[in-house]
Amino acid sequence: MSIAQRKFPFHVMTKPIGPMCNLRCEYCFYLEKKGMFSSGHNFRMDDATLETYVRQYIESQPGDEVDFTWQGGEPTLLGVSFFEKAVALQQKYANGKRIANSMQTNGTLLNDEWATFLRKHDFLMGISIDGPPNFHDTYRAKRCGGPSSDQVLRGIEVLQQHGVRFNTLTVVNRQNAKWPLVVYRYLKKIGSQYLQFIPVVERIDEASDNLAGPPDLEADPECAAAKVTPWSVNPVDFGNFISTIFKEWVKKDVGRIFVRDFDVTLGAWAKAPPSLCVFAPECGRGVAMESNGDVFSCDHYVYPEYRLGNIKQQHIANIVDSPQQKQFGRDKSTTLPSYCRECPHLFACNGGCPKHRFMSTPDGEPGLNYLCAGYKRFFKTSAPAMKKMKSLLDAGRAPAEIMR
Repeated sequence: MSIAQRKFPFHVMTKPIGPMCNLRCEYCFYLEKKGMFSSGHNFRMDDATLETYVRQYIESQPGDEVDFTWQGGEPTLLGVSFFEKAVALQQKYANGKRIANSMQTNGTLLNDEWATFLRKHDFLMGISIDGPPNFHDTYRAKRCGGPSSDQVLRGIEVLQQHGVRFNTLTVVNRQNAKWPLVVYRYLKKIGSQYLQFIPVVERIDEASDNLAGPPDLEADPECAAAKVTPWSVNPVDFGNFISTIFKEWVKKDVGRIFVRDFDVTLGAWAKAPPSLCVFAPECGRGVAMESNGDVFSCDHYVYPEYRLGNIKQQHIANIVDSPQQKQFGRDKSTTLPSYCRECPHLFACNGGCPKHRFMSTPDGEPGLNYLCAGYKRFFKTSAPAMKKMKSLLDAGRAPAEIMR
């Protein structure tokens, strides 16, 4: 199939500086990716790779808008000059398409120079912050040690002063999960209107004492016995966390504060196509690309066995449409245990992220999501309000009317 004939869009999580970061967050699963590359490897994306990527990605997208997402590591380590080149290349190859950029950052390096550039080119910034300083600084420390919350808050203030759009990404961990309203109200207090809550779940490879890769249920049917890290969120705590926030949100903040999990769940009730891969029936249309042009099946599957190819040898559209990646996407659905297929919440959950499916069902079948109990609690808690908001949508009214 030629590039011009592509019908289905895909998304790339671009890591132009790989796993390099100025923080050393205890729960970060990406810092260890340095070990995949040879000693002395330069993780900074070179100009040739950047241009190849920008050109290929734009020409392979079927729609009139192309969304670029920049992540790390910490992408601001590259400096403003790198992204000035990226924007210039986007304009060169846009061919009439609208280009949008978003960047996920820890916010510690943001200053007036950055904010001026970001405002000029309308970047949407995702700021990683785990709640008030006493929660945020528990796991998010500087490389040299010490808290990072003060720098993050300064970064947010700079964005606000320059009118740069931002949302917040909060990792829900073993500690802050017990304080949902404290976290939620704090994020609102600092000016966040768009919130993402990301449960951290990482297994430990007991043989090496390192983080374990994705579960292989066929090769290791006993992986349910694997331990999780001390910072991994407890499933029930996560369910309580997101449910408690939902109860407050649905009374006070509908239409004013936007929480990704709530929007996606309402979309499922309204039978809209899922906008979040975690809750989609299949995955595979969201890949990750390292700084050297290597493409992997997913941001959470950057392991040698999930390397799909390199954009300097193959066009990125052909890489994403490869048989290996298509099978990866289908496996999310085909490997669901019967317990999930019979669950009343399947329409909203679809088994969750495959990387978290390392538990066994009550019947002993492998492949149950570690967070299942938490998801069930949230979907059950939110169901009455979701039904009402869907009815409002069906009647052509705003979901925010539920607050009356």
